[in-house]
Amino acid sequence: MTMLAPKEATLSDDAIVGMAESALADIAEVRRSVGTVIFGQEDVVEQTMIAILAGGHALLVGVPGLAKTKLVDTLGIALGLDARRIQFTPDLMPSDIIGTEVMDQDEHGRRSFRYVRGPVFAQLLMADEINRASPRTQSALLQSMQEYHVTVAGERHDLPKPFHVLATQNPLEQEGTYPLPEAQLDRFLMQVDVAYPDLAAERRILLETTGGTEQRATPVMTAERLREIQALVRRMPVAESVVEAILTLVRSARPGNGHSEADTHIAWGPGPRASQALMTCVRARALYDGRLAPSVDDVMALAEPILQHRMALNFAARAEGISVRDVIAALKRSAA
Repeated sequence: MTMLAPKEATLSDDAIVGMAESALADIAEVRRSVGTVIFGQEDVVEQTMIAILAGGHALLVGVPGLAKTKLVDTLGIALGLDARRIQFTPDLMPSDIIGTEVMDQDEHGRRSFRYVRGPVFAQLLMADEINRASPRTQSALLQSMQEYHVTVAGERHDLPKPFHVLATQNPLEQEGTYPLPEAQLDRFLMQVDVAYPDLAAERRILLETTGGTEQRATPVMTAERLREIQALVRRMPVAESVVEAILTLVRSARPGNGHSEADTHIAWGPGPRASQALMTCVRARALYDGRLAPSVDDVMALAEPILQHRMALNFAARAEGISVRDVIAALKRSAA
């Protein structure tokens, strides 16, 4: 079986295996720490962690009260990151996110401008209800996500490393919201759908979160260690069969490439950034699951969270009541 690795990887196979085994142990400890606080959301925790290990951002979509804020706080503690939260509202301004210049005056009466950093200068930032802010304010954050720096009064200010944004969006109440444009949605590595917990998990939530004490995560990792693991993820070898599965799946989601499902129901499909996201995330998922190389199963498991916000249905599909998930499921069956 042919294995492909990034060109920049110069370490020996034994060295990469040793680093991966050490990373596996650290990731297992993070999972244990998060699991003491977040109950019954294994898929959500997995996908969010994969996005972070892959060095990207995630959009969490779910109704209120499903522990999205607690998840971000818990991940910040377990990963040793400086975590902050911004509540997006219609009157939020770009300067409320990236910061602004204020005028100072010294004892001699000389005046000068001083830059006061905004909350975007965090290692793990929660953008709560991001679609409630105006497009101008959304763009201020999304530009930071893409370029990893902000520019104020012509001066560049680099963001901390690592820098991850976990944004939330309420799928139900759309009055007074500003939906994210497709080009901005594409900057999120994954869209993570947060579902209701099952009965056993909700029972545990009732018993363990309504008493006098409440569990908190324990610090497991540091920001420097997380960056080392993120660099390792990009060095992991990928089998040729996995590369072919990624290309087949992503290209089949574009109209005009010979797939009847795409030609019939898709208005526009994912671009090359989706392939790049899958290539990185399948490595991160393998490492998260305790494996040293990704498989085609990883591609299929991540198809929905990586593709669903990067494609749109046409009028015929919406008229028939077909969802993006239905189309992706059909594409996966064809690619399998």
